Amino acid sequence: MEDNKIVQLYLDRDENAIAETKAKYENYCFSISYSVLHDQQDCEETLNDTYLAVWNAIPPHHPLNLATFIGKICRNLSLNKWRYLSAEKRGGDRVTLSFDELEGCIGEDRRFRESLEEKALTETINEFLAGLKENERNVFVCRYWYFDPVEDIAKRFSYSSSKTKMMLKRTRDKLRDYLIKEGVIL
Repeated sequence: MEDNKIVQLYLDRDENAIAETKAKYENYCFSISYSVLHDQQDCEETLNDTYLAVWNAIPPHHPLNLATFIGKICRNLSLNKWRYLSAEKRGGDRVTLSFDELEGCIGEDRRFRESLEEKALTETINEFLAGLKENERNVFVCRYWYFDPVEDIAKRFSYSSSKTKMMLKRTRDKLRDYLIKEGVIL
């Protein structure tokens, strides 16, 4: 079913909207959630929470890009669940590692993590990403949005691991310089 028809089902409050969403986006959402949580049961719970959150969000929202809308909700719910599950332990998982890598260019200020969701910072980072070459942007998004391991990114783009790491480091450096220039960080 086309996305606009699925959205219309939500707007009409037709319960078939959830079934259609699940049929079309379950694998997509599962991959997003699994890249954060690494546990099938936790992912399944998050997917159910995602469908409920989408049901509650449409209306009043009327998303133009349903995949992005659902993906963002799923990612945020997965990150919230990860924070809850890892509140007592800070291990070497991919999410922590990705945030730790970004701290090198953004700073270790705790306010950054809190402000990560703020619209102004999001817009600034989106502007930065729009100025990158497509391959740099794709590698950066895979690492820091989807939390993919460097080795998986290297395989996906047919790069060596060292090239991928260097590309990520250079992009982080560019991001730091851009954020300083924009006055986001000092």
